Amino acid sequence: MDASFKVAALQMNCVPFDVSRNLDAASYMVREAAGRGAALAVLPELFDTGYRVEEKDRELAGAIPGFTTERMAVLSRENGIFIAGAILENDGGVIYDTAFLTGPDGLVGKYRKHFLWDKERARFSTGDAYPVFDLGFCRLGLQICYELGFPEGARILALRGADIIAYPSAFGMPRLYAWDIASRARALENGVYLIACNRSGTEAKETVFAGNSRIVDPKGAVIVHATKEYETIIAEVDMENVRRQREAIPYLEDLRKNFVAATLA
Repeated sequence: MDASFKVAALQMNCVPFDVSRNLDAASYMVREAAGRGAALAVLPELFDTGYRVEEKDRELAGAIPGFTTERMAVLSRENGIFIAGAILENDGGVIYDTAFLTGPDGLVGKYRKHFLWDKERARFSTGDAYPVFDLGFCRLGLQICYELGFPEGARILALRGADIIAYPSAFGMPRLYAWDIASRARALENGVYLIACNRSGTEAKETVFAGNSRIVDPKGAVIVHATKEYETIIAEVDMENVRRQREAIPYLEDLRKNFVAATLA
């Protein structure tokens, strides 16, 4: 594949507890993105179950690979597209908020959320790894929602070779200002493309999601952003722009020269 290709963020509302309905909606949007030429599509955080489902976390959480990731893997294979999103994972009775990546050959890998927001600390255990996935046409790192405000995770992924970082999210409307600033900052300071895919809608009456999904270029400019409840946004990205921006402002190179490599182990 050329250095230039299309990526998508699939902004959607989700019905709490209704996995079948949510997967149908997500599948429709994935097919739309693939039909418009996207090589990679990103879904929101907990898109299959809804976010405010804490009383049934254990019941709704599944294995990876499992029901949701297998369905996404089938979509990936049938449509020739990579799919990322975040779901509830149950691993031996331990519950995680976990991002996954599927591709035409099946499940590629997963990332477990490190930094948990508010009551998530009572719901989920935390991850301990920062994997970077080679898709052939780019190297992808995954973070989740609240982690957009932590520069450390994105920096580790960039130093490990990521040139795109995706954030499946259920980010709240009261903190939209943070979403706006942090998404552009993470892209600029690492010279990466950033795909921030957020929820829309309201759950449990008081939890209002901010929407405003966006794709940001390595200079920190928003290429495209979503304004609708259900919306597939697509942008063409060029890996040459990653190289050019990292040369223009060599944050990573200067950091490598002055940073202890052992801290990245």
